[in-house]
Amino acid sequence: MAFLGRAVRRVASAVRPPLSPLCRTTARSYSSEPTKEKSVPYEKTLQQKDDASSGPTKPLPRSADVVVIGGGSLGCQTIYHLAKMGMTNVVLLERDRLTAGTTWHTAGLLWQLRPSDVEVELLAHTRNVISKDLEEETGLHTGWIQNGGLFIASNKQRLDEYKRLMSLGKVYGIESHVLSPAETKDLYPLMNVDDLYGTLYVPKDGTMDPAGTCTTLTRAAAARGAKVIENCPVTGIQVRADDFGVRRVKAVETAHGTIETPCVVNCAGVWATKLGQMAGVKVPLVAMHHAYVVTERIEGIQNMPNVRDHDASVYLRLQGDALSVGGYENNPVFWDEVSDDFAFSLFDLDWDVFTQHIEGAVNRVPGLEQTGIKSTVCGPESFTADHKPLMGEAPEVRGFFLGCGFNSAGMMLGGGCGRELAHWIIHGRPEKDMYGYDIRRFHNSLTDNASWIRERSHESYAKNYSVVFPFDEPLASRNMRKDPFHQVLTQQGCVFQERHGWERPGWFNKDGAAPLKDYDYYGAYDIKKNVNYKYNELLGKEYTFDFPPHHDVIKSECLSCRHGVAVFDMSYFGKFYLTGPDAKKAADWLFTADVNKKPGSTVYTCMLNKKGGTEADLTVSRLEAGAANLPLAPQSDGDAYYLAIGGGVAEHNWNHIRTTLQDQGFHCQLTDHSEDMGMISIQGPKSREVLQEVLDTDLSNEDFPFSTHKVVSAAGHQVRAMRLSFVGELGWELHIPKGSCLAVYHAVMAAGAKHGIINSGYRAIDSLSIEKGYRHWHADLRPDDTPLESGLGFTCKLKSSVPFQGRERLERQKQEGLRRRIVCFTIDEKVPMFGLEAIFRNGTPVGHLRRSDYGFFVDKTIGYGYIRNPDGGVVSADFIKKGEFTLERMGVTYKAKAHLKSPFDPENKRIKGIYA
Repeated sequence: MAFLGRAVRRVASAVRPPLSPLCRTTARSYSSEPTKEKSVPYEKTLQQKDDASSGPTKPLPRSADVVVIGGGSLGCQTIYHLAKMGMTNVVLLERDRLTAGTTWHTAGLLWQLRPSDVEVELLAHTRNVISKDLEEETGLHTGWIQNGGLFIASNKQRLDEYKRLMSLGKVYGIESHVLSPAETKDLYPLMNVDDLYGTLYVPKDGTMDPAGTCTTLTRAAAARGAKVIENCPVTGIQVRADDFGVRRVKAVETAHGTIETPCVVNCAGVWATKLGQMAGVKVPLVAMHHAYVVTERIEGIQNMPNVRDHDASVYLRLQGDALSVGGYENNPVFWDEVSDDFAFSLFDLDWDVFTQHIEGAVNRVPGLEQTGIKSTVCGPESFTADHKPLMGEAPEVRGFFLGCGFNSAGMMLGGGCGRELAHWIIHGRPEKDMYGYDIRRFHNSLTDNASWIRERSHESYAKNYSVVFPFDEPLASRNMRKDPFHQVLTQQGCVFQERHGWERPGWFNKDGAAPLKDYDYYGAYDIKKNVNYKYNELLGKEYTFDFPPHHDVIKSECLSCRHGVAVFDMSYFGKFYLTGPDAKKAADWLFTADVNKKPGSTVYTCMLNKKGGTEADLTVSRLEAGAANLPLAPQSDGDAYYLAIGGGVAEHNWNHIRTTLQDQGFHCQLTDHSEDMGMISIQGPKSREVLQEVLDTDLSNEDFPFSTHKVVSAAGHQVRAMRLSFVGELGWELHIPKGSCLAVYHAVMAAGAKHGIINSGYRAIDSLSIEKGYRHWHADLRPDDTPLESGLGFTCKLKSSVPFQGRERLERQKQEGLRRRIVCFTIDEKVPMFGLEAIFRNGTPVGHLRRSDYGFFVDKTIGYGYIRNPDGGVVSADFIKKGEFTLERMGVTYKAKAHLKSPFDPENKRIKGIYA
C-alpha cells in the first residue's frame, strides 16, 4: 500500500533527467481496459458494454428536430431540458455508454459561490435539478450529498475575495459564513489551521454522482418522449447551402443510419474538436490529463465539508470515510493525440506532476501523511482559452450548437448550461447573459490558431485557483493583433490590455516602456522563466482589492481629459459597412434608433434580440452614395451605413447582424474593415483648439455639430472625423486609413503640445464613462437588459411606427412599468468597488452592482446596478427616491446615495462645448 507522505518523499528523492517540453506534452500511455469500479470514488458506475461490436441500443429515427451528440453531463442535461421545454422529437447519440468519456470519473463537486452573478444563477439551477427536481419527477435519487463547502484563505487578499463572494451570495439568498481559524478547527477537527487567515463556509454546497445524475436525467427525458441511443458513434455531419449560400446542418451520419435534422448539439467534450471538423466548425479547446487520488479510510473524516485550498491549489472531496485529493498544477500534461477508442479508461498518473497536490493536502490535513492511497484516477478533460465553456450557435454553420469545453466543471455547471442551451436552440437565444460562454466571444482569427489555444488554455488552467482580481490580464499569446500605434505607444510607457486578441492601451506608465514578452509557461516544461519582466511586475501591483499604486496615474489621465485634452487610441473598434439594396430595411429592423437621417449624421443606437434584450450598443453613420474610397467609404448606389462597435465584442456583433440579415432575408452586404483603419479619439475642453490646427475644416458648433461626421484632410491625409464622445467631453474621433495613422497621430501630438496633450488609456475611459453615466456593454448593459431598464429608452424610435427587432417587448414594458431598472450610486468613503457589491434598500437586498469605478472629477466611488422591488412591483422613481440605500463591500456596509441622473454634467453641456 502506498502512503501519501511516502509518495511525496519518493518523487522528491528520485533522480530523473529533465523532460523537454515536447516529451511533457506528448500523449501518455493509458489503460485500454475499462477501469474497475474501485478506481473511482463512487458506489456505482454505469454498466459498461459487454460487446464492443454491439450495435445501437435503440433503432435510429429517420429524422429529429435536434440531435445531441455526447452522453456526458452536458448532453444529458441538454436533452432533459429540451424535453422539459416541450421539444420531444429529440435524440441523444452516445458512441459508447453514457458518461464513458470524461464525465464518469469527474469529482462531482458543486460550489454555489463564484465571482460572477450569472454563474451563481447557473449553479443554483444545477443544484435545484440534482437535489430536488429530478427526484420529484422520477422518484430516483441522483446521489446528491449536501455536506457543505469550505474555502481556505492563507492571506488577507484571499479572504477579501471570499468576502466579496459572501456579499454577492446575500443577494441570491446563499448562506455563507466567514470563520476564524479557531471556528474552522471546530468545524473540521482534522484540519491544520496554524497558517490560516480565515475560511468561508457554505453549508449547502455538496457533491454529485455522475452516474446517478446522468441515468436520472435520461430517464426523465425519455419519459417525455426523447430518445437516448448508446453504442452509436457519429461518422459525419451533412451540411447544405441554402438559397443565400448560408451553410446549415442537414443530417447526422452514423454507421447504422442517417438522421435528418436541422440542429446538432456538440456535447462531445474532449472529442468536440473532431466532431466540429466533420461540419467545418472550429472548436477551440485542448485536452489535458486531470487527476486525483482516493485515500483509504480516514478516522473522523465522515460528514466533513468538501475543501478548496486555492493557495495550495488543491481540493479535498469527501468520499464516505475517505477523501479524493486533486488540484490544478502549472505543468499539466497535454493529450495531443485524442483517441476515438478511449472509453471508461484512464491514464497512468504522472507522480512528478501530481506530487504538489499531495504536499498541499498533507499540510492542510496532516493525518493524510500516514493514510494509504486506494486508487489513482487520471483522465482526460477539455480546457479552453479563458477557462469558460464553449456554447451557442457556431459562426460557420447555422444549426450547429456547441456545449463543450467545460474545464472540469461540466457537472456543476451542467444543469444551468443545459437549460440555457435548450432555450438557445428553441428560442434563438438563452434567457441569461451567456456572452461569457458564447463561442462568438472569440475572434475568428483566434479559434483555429493552435498556438493561441494551447498557450491561453495552459495559463487559464494554471491560474484556475488564483485570486480573481478586477484588472488581471493574461500573459499567454499576447501581441496577436496590434494596431498601427502599438510601437510608438509602447515606447511612451503604454501598459496594454488584451481584448479580442487586440492590444489596447490600458494606462501609461511614467517609468518607461513595459513591453510584452513571449509566454514562458510560468517556467514549466523546462522553459526558461522570463526575468526582469516589467509588464508582469506592473501587473502584479494590480493584485489588490484596494486602489493600485498607479491610482494617481489614472487620475492624472482622467483629469487631463476633463480640464485639458487627451488622446485615446481606440483602434481595436470593429468597423463595418452595411450596404446593398435592402440596407435601409435592414437598418430600420436592426437598430432601435432612427439612423435614416441625412448623410453625414451619426447616431448612437442599440441592437436588440427578439426578447428586447440589448445585444449591442454602437454608433451608426449614414453615408453618401458614391464610388468606393476604401477603407473610408464603400461602393454604394443607395443607402450605406458605417458601424463602429466596441472591439472586444466585434465578433459577437458581426454574427448578430449577419444572422439577423439571414433570418429576415435581407439582401445586404456586411463588410469588415476593422484591420484597415486605426482610430484615435481626441477629447477635452481644448480638443477643438488642437484639431483646428490639424484638420482642414471648420470645427465650430455651427459647421460641425455633435453627432455628425465628415471625410476631411488631417495633415495631408484623408480621415473620417466624427464629433462624438465616450467620456462626456467636447471631442472628435478620427478614423484613419492604416497607412496614415502615425502621420496623423504625430500631427495631433505636435499641435497639442502647447495645450499639455497626453496619451490616455482605457482605465481612464472606464472611469470617465461611468462618471458620465455611459454604459459598457456586457457590464451594465447586457443581452438580458432592455434599453428601458438600462436608461437607454432615448435610443428607441418608439414614437414612430417603424418596426424593429424587440419592439413588442419594449412596448409591453412601457405599458406595464419596469420591474427592474438601473440606478447610479455614490458613496462618500474613499474605498474602491469593482462590481458584485450587494445593494440594500431599507436593509433588504434588492440587487448588486454590475460595474463600479472611481470618478476623479466628482471625487467619489460610483457604481451602477439593477434593482428590483422586493414585493415584485414596479421600480418607480418614487421607489428609488424614498429608499435608504447601502452597498456591502466584503461584508462592510456603506451608506449610498441613489441618483436618477448622472452626477456629472447631467445637462450634457460639455459634449456641446459649453464650459461656462
